[in-house]
Amino acid sequence: MGFRIDPHVHSFYSGDGVSSPEALIQAAKRVGLDGFALTDHNTSDGCRYLRDIGLLLEDGEPVDGFLVLPGIEVSTAEGHLLCLGVWLPNGLKGVPAKEVIEMVRAQNGVSIPAHPYDRMRAGIREDDLDELELDCIEVFNAATVLQRHNESALAYAQRRGLAMTAGSDAHHHLSIGRSHTTFPAERLCVRAILDSITKGTELHCQPFSALEGFRKTFYNWFRLRRKRTYLGAGSGGVAAGG
Repeated sequence: MGFRIDPHVHSFYSGDGVSSPEALIQAAKRVGLDGFALTDHNTSDGCRYLRDIGLLLEDGEPVDGFLVLPGIEVSTAEGHLLCLGVWLPNGLKGVPAKEVIEMVRAQNGVSIPAHPYDRMRAGIREDDLDELELDCIEVFNAATVLQRHNESALAYAQRRGLAMTAGSDAHHHLSIGRSHTTFPAERLCVRAILDSITKGTELHCQPFSALEGFRKTFYNWFRLRRKRTYLGAGSGGVAAGG
């Protein structure tokens, strides 16, 4: 059995994200995904919000047959690192990748360098990758414009014998699942999905359309909407501009 998961998704809790966590869930269900990892930039606010409204469970089980994996994309000193299955604190931007990987392993999560060869974005480059203890790498990112960058990531993973993922890097709900990964897990839960990564994932690789690429770049460059900050259930669950 396999489960279709998008392991690289952003909500409006990322500074360049557009859609609410609820909109992402609805869109993911419409395109037939079994779940996704919410990996906002340098913040777990979106995951905390979904946890507090009951759409993400701390025990790692799905809600109504759909799974949201807690995650975060940390802008480490070397580049962007997806951290899945963990609850990391905000404010890790600039911390060395090695230290973040150790934090992730302490929570039995999985670290995945994102778009490592994409020269238009801050991936962890090969010289730094060589120095890191890795289990997995993102080999296809739907938002990568030049496909040779994805091909280089695939070749690197093959050379090192690393597990592989493909993700949409969606910052808008209409792009979720464009690329995704089928995980060969026996059941749909966070622990089973993470444990299955090294057993041979199936990659679904489709790049963004020109419109999707423009939309992502537009919101990344201009950031017309203020970044949301989750104040917590004790403050009425308000998402405020920050």
